[in-house]
Amino acid sequence: MSNDPLLQPYQLKHLTLRNRIIMTSHEPAYPEDGMPKGRYRAYHVERAKGGVAMTMTAGSAAVSKDSPPVFNNLLVYKDEVVPWMRDLTDAVHEQGAAIMIQLTHLGRRTRWDKGHWLPVVSPSHHREAAHRAFPKKMEDWDIERIIRDYADAAERMKAGGMDGIELQAYGHLMDQFWSPLTNELEGPYGGSLDNRLKFTFDVLTEIRKRVGTEFIVGVRYTGDEMLDHGLNAADGMAISHRLKDSGMVDFLNVVRGHIDTDAGLTDVIPIQGMTNNPHLDFAGDIRAATNFPVFHAAKIPDVATARHAIASGKVDLIGMTRAHMTDPHIIKKIIEKREDEIRPCVGANYCLDRIYQGGSAYCIHNAATGREESMPHEIEKATTRKKVVIVGAGPGGLEAARVAGERGHEVVVFEAASQPGGQIRLTAQSERRKEMISIIDWRMAQCERLGVRFEFNTWAESEQVQAEHPDVVIIATGGLPHTDVLAKGNEWVVSSWDIISGDVKPGKNVLVFDDAGDHAGLQAAEILAKSGAAVEIMTPDRAFAPEVMAMNLVPYMRSLQALNTRFTVTFRLQALEKISSGLKAYIGSDYGGVEQIREFDQVVINHGIIPLDELYFELKPLSSNHGETAHEQLLAGQPQAVVRNSEGQFQLFRIGDAVATRNTHAAIYDALRLVKDI
Repeated sequence: MSNDPLLQPYQLKHLTLRNRIIMTSHEPAYPEDGMPKGRYRAYHVERAKGGVAMTMTAGSAAVSKDSPPVFNNLLVYKDEVVPWMRDLTDAVHEQGAAIMIQLTHLGRRTRWDKGHWLPVVSPSHHREAAHRAFPKKMEDWDIERIIRDYADAAERMKAGGMDGIELQAYGHLMDQFWSPLTNELEGPYGGSLDNRLKFTFDVLTEIRKRVGTEFIVGVRYTGDEMLDHGLNAADGMAISHRLKDSGMVDFLNVVRGHIDTDAGLTDVIPIQGMTNNPHLDFAGDIRAATNFPVFHAAKIPDVATARHAIASGKVDLIGMTRAHMTDPHIIKKIIEKREDEIRPCVGANYCLDRIYQGGSAYCIHNAATGREESMPHEIEKATTRKKVVIVGAGPGGLEAARVAGERGHEVVVFEAASQPGGQIRLTAQSERRKEMISIIDWRMAQCERLGVRFEFNTWAESEQVQAEHPDVVIIATGGLPHTDVLAKGNEWVVSSWDIISGDVKPGKNVLVFDDAGDHAGLQAAEILAKSGAAVEIMTPDRAFAPEVMAMNLVPYMRSLQALNTRFTVTFRLQALEKISSGLKAYIGSDYGGVEQIREFDQVVINHGIIPLDELYFELKPLSSNHGETAHEQLLAGQPQAVVRNSEGQFQLFRIGDAVATRNTHAAIYDALRLVKDI
């Protein structure tokens, strides 16, 4: 019996949980037709297999047709969901984990042009900034119908084998009733705090009629909206006591803040560069005051923080949700005394930002997450040992080295720089993104464990690669900034990398022309602005930095706006001319009819990269496959079998930015899906 606080069992009503770490409710946007089919099931089963006490699905499942998901969520208002739920719950239970689901009506936190195009409803006409829909102010029959919808959904979840349900309040319809900022109804559902809570307790009453007293029901809610005239901490404490005293709730899942704006959402669910566990003490205050089961999750990225949360008695169960997207086997590694092998969550928030842009959640540096049906979290040994040479020790090259090492191959990595990391080492120089270096550090530790040989300060030439007598060569050399984008004057520009690295001193009046829209442009702009420069960020797009995405944009905006940065969209820098006072910039627009001339003393270009592919093309005629990657075999999970040159010395592949400008996740995914079958 372990003395580790995290490994102690916990009794929640009749349910015995095997440890204290859970995945709180979240929606990775993996449903198919609103149902938790194979992909959804495989994702949760992998975490159950890894030892998590409980996985909580859906963030959140829609109980009504007029609560259309704004991304790909579960639709629990459909009867057909029950057998799919049964398949999911049975599979998770077989691995020893409990499973619950979060139910919600989104209220105004959706759009009227989704789903069935029904009016959005809320207790007022106030629009939510994040989703922009102006809601209908609810009528009595709306309230009656939605109460029934909640109860119907709860009944379906019990029939589907769920261990319990969680009702989502914060930011959603229940919280819209609670908050004086969003409830303009008159009694019985508006006015006093008790009146504003009546909708929630009517829902709970109806649910209990359907599922009985033994089925587990909890609420996830904000204990403090942190908004002027909104719910404050005293209100949150009062709500906590009322939920407990109702006798209809079995646990409280406490957060703090509001999610009606990108900035508010990011404070509730912090990203890299922001404080770890910012709301843990607040949740602990509610646990101490109520003496009632309390769960909590908000940037709990590491085992030490989770252990403190439990050992100190602040909460009963601690959520490590994004951490489990990064490494589904956290508990297994704790039990096996392999904590140092846990793949770290770096807070990049690629997962959440992708779903809010309509995609599926993927971890920036675990390409198997969300692809469990085709990509392995644990690498099998190869039947034949090969010699694998990799050129480049950025994220793609290191992932290729790690996977090849796990396969049992002999691996050597050539790297021109003195340290590994490539572009990540550059981006991690920024205080805001320093956590990214863990992507590199973790892979280096795994490679060292696996006996991978590294040759740093080595600009690999064709002869040096051939001298290793490889069976497989992988080019992961990345690229260099592409700044030759103007009709004239390209010789006067500097790159975003020049600014981030410190190789070029910031000017005083600087234009950042950014049509790549990624982190590098904003990182450079922030460095420039902090130096005291007057900075203008210009893009020909209708929005700037689209590759950064919503939640990652928040810290940049807070910093850049405070530094009086100017943002200009839909204009294109066309040419530069050197003049005595600096640079004359000729500016136009893709929309036509615009010509401007402006002056700056420095122009920074952020336009992606050009691949460093000379070595690849030198080696191509010597390879058996002439560098070809057979897409059919790659996608089918089969070894590469292309032969274009029967006298070729080795197979040759290239990955990541050595192919074309993409991102960290793409480079790591390239490596994993190729090398897992070598």
